[in-house]
Amino acid sequence: MSWGAKSVRHICEPTQIMPTTEKQNYLLLFRNSTDEAEPSPDEMQQIFGQWMAWMKGMKAKGQYVGGDRLRDNGTVIRGTTVTDGPFAEAKETIGGYIMITADSLAQAVEIAKGCPGLKGGTRVEVRPVEQLPPI
Repeated sequence: MSWGAKSVRHICEPTQIMPTTEKQNYLLLFRNSTDEAEPSPDEMQQIFGQWMAWMKGMKAKGQYVGGDRLRDNGTVIRGTTVTDGPFAEAKETIGGYIMITADSLAQAVEIAKGCPGLKGGTRVEVRPVEQLPPI
């Protein structure tokens, strides 16, 4: 079965998710524009501190599951074509991700609105994680 963008979008639309009283995991994907100017080392320290404070706050509330920054290099496979990064032609990169737990998509969006990167042009994509059956 092919998982094209249309089928993935259909699965992940909020109206398609079964209501539940249990908390669910959500993936926050951080998209950064390659057009943004690089911050100075002092600005980077300040930004890093803001991110850590935000993540520690989520952890204290039991919302933080995990996450990491993604390196710029990598490989994209599309059909039989393989492209190695960094991807200079891209206008946007996925800089990292955080997995959170929340009661609803609306709550996950509210948590994502606290992302310190939003002030600097980062876009946050909030996606519900669908548990696969055991293999």
